Amino acid sequence: MPPVAPVSPDYLGFLYAAVVAAGGLAGYAKKKSIVSLIMGLLFGALLGLGSYLTSYDYGNVLVSTAASGLLTAIMGLRFNKSGKFMPAGMVCLISLLMLVRYGIRLV
Repeated sequence: MPPVAPVSPDYLGFLYAAVVAAGGLAGYAKKKSIVSLIMGLLFGALLGLGSYLTSYDYGNVLVSTAASGLLTAIMGLRFNKSGKFMPAGMVCLISLLMLVRYGIRLV
């Protein structure tokens, strides 16, 4: 069976994955935080995988929805605790917007 071409690449999803991964790298570069590096790269990879899956099947948003929902919750708690918009509030807001986007696709 020949490979199936993507329906439409999920450019916004890939951008979101890159921003999350870059945030993990920035956290490591600035604070030498191994946890930020690992979590940023892990969530970036999960979101990249989710975007790849969505590119081939518009409704296949389970991985992306779960990852962005978890990221929204974690970073929302961190923002609530610290009160600082950067980086926790920003990531929470972006993740929430993406969660809404994926939720609309589920419906």
